[in-house]
Amino acid sequence: MAEVAAPASGEAAALFILSFRHRDELTDCVSRGGWRSIAARRAAGAEQRFIASGATIALVDGRGAFDEAIGAIRALADAAEANAASLLVLLSRNDVARLGDVFAAGATHYLASPFNEAELLQALRFAARHAERLGGTISRPALRQKEDLSWTYRNGQLNLSEALAGQLGVDNGTISVRQAYRLLSRGDRDAARAARQRLKSGYGTTAFSHSLSQGGRAVHHLNVAEAGASGLVEPLGAEEGSAPGLRRDPLTGLMDGAAARRWLAARAAEARPLGLLLVGLDRLELVNNFYGRAGGDALLQAAARRIEGAVRAAVAARGWIARMAGAEFLVGLTDADAEELGLVAAAIQQAVEQRFVAAPDIFFLTAKIGGVLSLGEEPGQALRRASAALADARDVQGSAIRILDADGADPLPRAARLAEELRRAIGDEQIETLFQPQVDIVSGRIEGVEALARWRHPELGEVGADALFAAAERAELVAVLTEHIQQRALTMASAWPASLNHLRLSLNVRPEEIARAGFAEDMLARIDASGFPRSRVTLEITEESFIDDLASAATALAQLRQGGCRVAIDDFGTGYSSLAYLKALPLDYLKLDKRLSQDITGSPRDRVVVRGVIDMGRSLGIGVIAEGVETEEQLALLAAEGCTLYQGFLCAAPIGVEQLVTLVGAR
Repeated sequence: MAEVAAPASGEAAALFILSFRHRDELTDCVSRGGWRSIAARRAAGAEQRFIASGATIALVDGRGAFDEAIGAIRALADAAEANAASLLVLLSRNDVARLGDVFAAGATHYLASPFNEAELLQALRFAARHAERLGGTISRPALRQKEDLSWTYRNGQLNLSEALAGQLGVDNGTISVRQAYRLLSRGDRDAARAARQRLKSGYGTTAFSHSLSQGGRAVHHLNVAEAGASGLVEPLGAEEGSAPGLRRDPLTGLMDGAAARRWLAARAAEARPLGLLLVGLDRLELVNNFYGRAGGDALLQAAARRIEGAVRAAVAARGWIARMAGAEFLVGLTDADAEELGLVAAAIQQAVEQRFVAAPDIFFLTAKIGGVLSLGEEPGQALRRASAALADARDVQGSAIRILDADGADPLPRAARLAEELRRAIGDEQIETLFQPQVDIVSGRIEGVEALARWRHPELGEVGADALFAAAERAELVAVLTEHIQQRALTMASAWPASLNHLRLSLNVRPEEIARAGFAEDMLARIDASGFPRSRVTLEITEESFIDDLASAATALAQLRQGGCRVAIDDFGTGYSSLAYLKALPLDYLKLDKRLSQDITGSPRDRVVVRGVIDMGRSLGIGVIAEGVETEEQLALLAAEGCTLYQGFLCAAPIGVEQLVTLVGAR
């Protein structure tokens, strides 16, 4: 057998072990082979412990416990794959016939008994190589231990890692064994002495748990080392009954199921009205079948971001999102009622069901949504009712939303009332027009604004743009609403004070408007009637649907440009945007979708994609406006790539005219 190098020190040698029968034997063996390990006997919480460990290999020992091992593999598989780690499984010889089940559950390597210590260490080294190759090729970040909480023992002294010394307040990084014991409670000292005695009795590795001074508990993993010993501290999180920490789903970064249940329990104790939406994604199995687990994971991550964006736009900080299991997400809204829950559900459905692009292919998902209203309800009961509502929605072909109130009735038939409310809201000026600045990246000067709409509902408060247009679609009022927003923005802009006379005004236009005969003439006439100069108007084509007839669209947009207006494609780079638009349509600007603007601080691959879009625009003589810019780092990178303008919360949220005057004056 070819010689394989021993594991390197540090992160590459980190190993997470889950063994139901042979934990001590395994930890002793791998310790002699030079691996630092964190070991567990129970599958409960294994995923979170594996992620926190920083290990690049998860070792599941299924010898004599095959069924438990399969469950553990499934629990660890997503975290291992998403974070470029290997998953090695030890099997009894009789279980090799079921190897297909092991790999289907997510294992990357296996080793069947009987095997000796050298064979086990060799298998670990090959698993480490696999993880190293994955870490060099995938764009998702590999697992990394946030802090090296470790120590070594030599000549009666404990030499602490920098992070551990900082936590304990030890200035020189060295303490005596007696001082170390004093840092523990009386009961924990007894556990530490017992663990030390086990090492003296011949155990190669052992562990004990203890409380942390800042709250929570930790496991202390001890290993015999040459001329001494070493230790690794693994924080376990908060103790039972203490304030719960926020646990994250490793694939999407959203709250996980356990954290969601704790949040629900806290809201139930407050007896606050709560709306829940359980979102189930369909067709994902087709992507898994054709593109494998990696393709499905990437699509889940993209869908999670869309759900997150739809909720944020609709209800801002009153909403939260969790990934419960597989392709199901839970959305919670505090102080919600049936109307608002229905609006948010429609906004989520609309966001999810826009096409997903993974060149050279296009994917479409459908979303089934079940929702419930709850007041002081036990979390398990509320979730069961949401699951029942989702099951009802799944019985319907295509997209479906099923919302149940506290009595189990379906309040959605009140769509007629929503339509009536929206008509009245338009007439009563409840639809407010705000302006978000567009800033020259080089000079920092505000060059223009985009007109945006918000519904100031007398009972529901602020209703965001996504939820507003979702309601308009159900009420068949999209054309009426769009024209109202355009007209109101033009009227307000024509009355701006002199200090704003240099600003351009961007108005959103939907593709179906452009397709209507006489659109360009009607739009120019509307602008002229307002008194606002055509030369300061930009029409942004939004992407709720495909532009089917590019030739007709090109003719209409050319008329607008000849009339003095400018034209932009909104949200370019996602949604329905196409390179065909660049070839066929007369454009002045590309608006870089906010997800691309924010991704520029991600991986090198993300930056290459953004750079490619900006370079295309510049090569065609088209300006590039970056949307959704929120940090100085994003702005600096966009500037370096040659972006022209930006808008986003880094400058300002959508604001009224008085605030706009103040902001322009200050700049």
